[in-house]
Amino acid sequence: MIPFVSRIGSAEQTVWINQLSAAMPDEVILPFSALTLEQRQECDIAIVANPNPDDLLALPSLKWVHSVWAGVERMINELASPTFSIVRLVDPMLAKTMSEAVLAWTLFLHRDMPAYAKQQSEGYWCPRPMVEAKNRRIGLLGLGALGQVSAQRLVDNGFTVAGWSRSEKQIEGVQCFSGEDGLITLLSQSDLLVCLLPLTTQTQHLLNLQNLSYLPKGASLINFARGAIVDDKALLTLLDQGHLSHAVLDVFMQEPLPIEHPYWGHQSVTVLPHISAPTHPVSASQIVASNVQHYRLTNCIPSAVDPMRGY
Repeated sequence: MIPFVSRIGSAEQTVWINQLSAAMPDEVILPFSALTLEQRQECDIAIVANPNPDDLLALPSLKWVHSVWAGVERMINELASPTFSIVRLVDPMLAKTMSEAVLAWTLFLHRDMPAYAKQQSEGYWCPRPMVEAKNRRIGLLGLGALGQVSAQRLVDNGFTVAGWSRSEKQIEGVQCFSGEDGLITLLSQSDLLVCLLPLTTQTQHLLNLQNLSYLPKGASLINFARGAIVDDKALLTLLDQGHLSHAVLDVFMQEPLPIEHPYWGHQSVTVLPHISAPTHPVSASQIVASNVQHYRLTNCIPSAVDPMRGY
């Protein structure tokens, strides 16, 4: 018996339970609300998607939970000191999807699409100078599973790529930086900055006025990570001043983005509805099933999140 614990809508929850059940025919997957009190006492595993922490605490025998999403920062923040391990989704399909989005929107900015859209609205015909990909410096914040695949895709398309991470990394074809000094160096040489960092206490508002100001004049930003990593006021200030030329934003402090938010009407901002790398229930369910089966056979919990680091 494995409960599916979530605060997502009933229709989406049904999709997940059906896919998980198909991937694990030997397991019984039920919504948390369908469990009896006796069943709640016995569950050692839970599968979760934005779970209510009170529901998890109502499972006293819980040893670990498996998220069907890559991001688990909200769960960590809401659980003061969990007695169980938290396993996040690591899906190669997700990394491939994210790298596709990173490349697509990098090309959007690289080929001056915002400027051409503005020219069209003004009825203004004017070819702009073209920059070769090798002369466009891309800075990538975050070199985990998603970042490494995205970095390689950018390299394969001829861009000059550098990356920054909390700990030192070595990636062929990518200039890698780490630490505070490394962050400043990366920012100062990035014509286009792509953020794929996890949200932690260290990365919240990491892209503040000071750090964003290190970017060269005319640089652009893509944020496909979490909204709280970017200081909205600072970003708007630098866009209005012309220090930054454009921002492609897929994640926000509040989602859906409130209709009164200045991002909606800002000519230098592209707003996306959190679609850069949606989780695929089929591939995600197969990964969860494989981890659950391994646990049943070996009693070994998959690699879990470090609550102190947040990922």
